[in-house]
Order: sequence, then structure tokens, then C-alpha cells
Amino acid sequence: MSEEVPVSPSWLAQEPSWGSSGAGSIENITVGTYPPAVVLPARPPAELLVNPWDIVLCSSGTLIACENALVVLVIWQNPVLRAPMFLLIGSLALADLLAGLGLVLHFTFAYLLRSDSAQLLTVGLVVASFSASVFSLLAITIDRYLSLYYALTYNSERTAAFTYTMLVLLWGVSLCLGLLPVTGVNCLGQEVNCSVVWPLTKNNIAVLSISFLLLFGLMLQLYMQICKIVMRHAHQIALQHHFLATSPHYVTTRKGVSTLAIILGTFAACWMPFTIYSLIADYTYPPLYTYATLVPATYNSVINPVIYAFRNQEIQKALWLVCCGCIPASVAQRARTPSDV
Repeated sequence: MSEEVPVSPSWLAQEPSWGSSGAGSIENITVGTYPPAVVLPARPPAELLVNPWDIVLCSSGTLIACENALVVLVIWQNPVLRAPMFLLIGSLALADLLAGLGLVLHFTFAYLLRSDSAQLLTVGLVVASFSASVFSLLAITIDRYLSLYYALTYNSERTAAFTYTMLVLLWGVSLCLGLLPVTGVNCLGQEVNCSVVWPLTKNNIAVLSISFLLLFGLMLQLYMQICKIVMRHAHQIALQHHFLATSPHYVTTRKGVSTLAIILGTFAACWMPFTIYSLIADYTYPPLYTYATLVPATYNSVINPVIYAFRNQEIQKALWLVCCGCIPASVAQRARTPSDV
């Protein structure tokens, strides 16, 4: 008698990982999930094999959650950190924190509960969280542009209202994207519609990928405008001091432009491989390619706190107060420079 095989404990389709087909003491059945007509044993052996790539993703999720939880805690406990910039950094850290928890929960539910419903919830959480993370990066870029372009009126109630509006919109859209797999937009029972990430459909992953490319293009354009504004200001200050190439402000401004290039380059290096691959591939492609592009994408959430939070002078002071109860003189007296953009 055949019995239902539990859902595959990974981000991919079920694969013959518990044993090989053929005669034996364990009964074999044909499963109707993709790839079609995969022959699996009806009951797994007592020792459940774990996909090493899933362990890597779970480890990344643990690191992401711990790192960003610290940022969220510091911003939450310090009333001084309530400016629009810190609210957006907090949104980014919260999104990455939820993404890390989603990766850990997905691993736990997949290998322990082995339930379709539980995995749909965790996949939805991961999709919503990473979407909110990318949208928060865009919001931070917009905020940096506005702080330079409207420098005289930036610290106003209008800016705060605009920031709250961005936060509501980015989390609302992210929540809607995360609810799609849970509310029925998935490939359960329709394996031909599956993408490289189970159980997202090809149309779903295509929308996410194209949206990312559009957001990346917008961020690139904004950072180019930021570079122009920063370089123009540095040029004007350097001319006043009659030392264009050797002015300290000009040198630090060049460092700031380099920092912007590193920020955008890191973002692209982490997400672009998975974005391109998910557009051209489907469930028939080797699982190794999916994991090899998905894992670097998660590393962006590891790098985000280093780039956006730990480099910030005010957050550094708050961290020192939380960890040591004091602020080193080198941190307290450091002036903000254009390289901190």
C-alpha cells in the first residue's frame, strides 16, 4: 500500500535523497511532485539526511538574525536615534532580522515538521523580509539624495512625514508579496509552473526579479546624482582654499564616492546572480546552481549592518554604551566627513 510522502526538506523539489529505487525491504512509490515520476522510498530511514546547502542557509540566517537584532535593539532603546535616517536603518535591520529568522524557521520546519503549510508560511516570511530589505535600501538611497539636494529644508516635519510614508508603503508592498505563496499563488500540485525556488511559481519569481532590476536601476541613478552633488560641493570648497587636488575635504569626498561605489557594487554582487538565474532557469535546472546563487544573496543581509549601521557615528556611540557603558574618546570626537555618506 502506498502512502503520502512528506514534503521535501529543502527549498527545492523532492529528490531521491533517502535511497535509490529498486527492490528491497522499503516499499517504493511514484510521487506526483516535480520532477515528474521521481521514485522515492515510502518511508525515510531512521537517520534523516540533511542537505549541506540547507545547513549553510540556516547558518547564514542565524548570523543575520543575531547581527541585525543588535542594531534593532540599539535603535529601539535610544530615543536620540529617531531621525528619518535612523528609522530607515532600523527598517533595514528589522527586515534582515526577519529574513534571518525565516531562514532558520524554514530549516527547522522542513526537517522537523515536514509540513506544506509550515513551509509556505516560512517561504512567505522570507520573501516578505528580503523584499522589505531591498525596498529599505532604496528608501535609504532616496533619503541620502534628499538630504543633499534639499540640505536646507531636510530636517523638517515634511521630511519626517515623507519617511513614514515610505516605510508604510515598503512594508505594505512587501507584506503583499510575502502573502502570495500562502494565499494560493504557489506551485503545489502544479510542478510545471514551479520556479527554481519551491514553491514559488515562475511568474511570481519573474515579478520579484524584474522588480529588483528596476529598483537597482533607480538606485544606480540616485547614487550617480549623489556623486555629482558631493563632488560639486567638494570642488567649490576646494577652490575657496586654492588647493583643489590636495584639499583634505576633497580627499575625504573622493573616499565618500568610493564608499558609494562599494555599497552599490556589494548590493549588485550579492543579488544580481540569483536575479538573473531565476529569470532564465526553472525547476529542471540542477539544484546546485540555485543554492550557489541564493546563498550569496543572503550574505547581503550580513553585510548591510556593517555598511549602514556600524559605520554610523551615532550608532557606534550607542553600541559602546550598550556593550561597555562608556564611549571612547576617539569615537566621541570623530567628526562626520563626506566619506560617511
